[in-house]
Amino acid sequence: MEFQPFNVCSLMQLFSSVSFGTLCLSLAIITLLSLTLLSSLSFAWPIINIFFCNCETCEAYLTSSWSKNFHNLCDWYAHLLRNSPTKTIHIHVLQNTITANPDNVEYVLKTRFNNFPKGKTFSAILGDFLGGGIFNVDGESWCFQRKIASLELSKTSIRSFAFEVVRFEIQHRLIPLLALSKQNDGVLDLQDVFKRFSFDSICKFSFGLDPMCLEQSLPISDFARSFDMASKLSAERAMSVSPLIWKIKRFLNVGSEKKLQEAVKTINILAKEVIRQRRKMEFWSHEDLLSRFMSCVNDDTYLKDIIVSFLLAGRDTVASALTTFFWLLTKHPEVVSKIVVEAEGVIGREKSKDIASFEELQELHYLEAAAYESMRLYPPIQLDSKFCLEDDVLPDGTFVKRGTRVSYHPYAMGRLEELWGRDCLEFRPERWLKNGVFCPENPFKYPVFQAGMRVCLGKEMALLELKSVAISVLRRFHIELVAPDHRTPRFSPGLTATLSSGLRVKVRDQGTQQQQQHPLLLHKRSI
Repeated sequence: MEFQPFNVCSLMQLFSSVSFGTLCLSLAIITLLSLTLLSSLSFAWPIINIFFCNCETCEAYLTSSWSKNFHNLCDWYAHLLRNSPTKTIHIHVLQNTITANPDNVEYVLKTRFNNFPKGKTFSAILGDFLGGGIFNVDGESWCFQRKIASLELSKTSIRSFAFEVVRFEIQHRLIPLLALSKQNDGVLDLQDVFKRFSFDSICKFSFGLDPMCLEQSLPISDFARSFDMASKLSAERAMSVSPLIWKIKRFLNVGSEKKLQEAVKTINILAKEVIRQRRKMEFWSHEDLLSRFMSCVNDDTYLKDIIVSFLLAGRDTVASALTTFFWLLTKHPEVVSKIVVEAEGVIGREKSKDIASFEELQELHYLEAAAYESMRLYPPIQLDSKFCLEDDVLPDGTFVKRGTRVSYHPYAMGRLEELWGRDCLEFRPERWLKNGVFCPENPFKYPVFQAGMRVCLGKEMALLELKSVAISVLRRFHIELVAPDHRTPRFSPGLTATLSSGLRVKVRDQGTQQQQQHPLLLHKRSI
């Protein structure tokens, strides 16, 4: 037996045809049943298993028994996929087929693209947060937004604008903040710093709005806090065993769903106010993405959805990539040395001198290789899903029933010997270089930026931020991890990979650091 999605519209139509007394009684019964169900989930798995698949994998998912051997859900998935002959597994209780097979990835993202859209189920999960934004729609709406975004993001003018935004944020906020931390010998959460940095940058790039989150006082932004909350709670919807659970909670406006609605309300108020103010001004004279979209979109709600989607993509993914990149670099000083030496060959030895143009960044092949290698091991989006419209068969022979969620797993793919060799668990940027020149891999083998029709439009912007921050920080400072440190990162549930305890570091002067290798490096450069 399977739970079917809860249809609020049908329920309201039913209520409209009954008396007020019956309506009240119905609501009371729904409330009692909902609360009973939600409160009993933590200890009633034997009963629930009557209705759900009780295979070993599904039982481990439902009871979280996988956590006895793995710190992260993504590591358990990676283990299952690694041991699957086809590199494809099934989580039946979620109606989810998960694959790490590049042929399957290409089939879903390119060959049979039209049969594997985001789907209504996914759109419903993120609907309150992202609305009709590009990352939550299919069909004509997706085509329209992608066409406009592609035209704008490919322009030299907006690339130059993005470079200037990032350079300002680095020179006037990030570097002074790190210098102050070094002077005070304090402990800094670098993950929080990178979230603030990327949020300031993407808000200025997308909205023309400066939230000033990276000021030295590290102010608390209601907008940023609401954004975090909405992202986290939306992700929790996707992890629910049945959509019925979160839809009932939303209907009753209780628990996490109440918090989600409050967070979304804060985001919408500010976003619509920015749009309203921009309409009063000559928006066509501004360079930010919102102004560019306003020239061809008149619906303020639609505009809000578009920009919030770009905020999500540009903020959380960049912050995630920067965090795990620096986590790896603290454990691999020899990689840091090579990055710094390469940079000196391009921009000189003077530490206060930064990259002067987007073109100069393109000359840093080893840095690009290190960034790609970091995201191979720790992709910002560990798993991405589509939904099957009609019955289909994947290239590895897996039958996919209509309505099944089909996910590909970049995190697991980066850990497959079949794809990356016996040293797949090592952080080795050299694997991306040929005669010192960066050479990209097949995007279906490395779908960190997606691939096919939905390949990431902001890829170059994200790499611009990642490389600019790395060069500016590594040439000036030595970043030292503060205990407790783990051999592998611990992630929090969310739409993007986030370290559960942050990245606590001390900032030292780069010129006076002690050249000590991490104990793990005495044997091999392993993650």
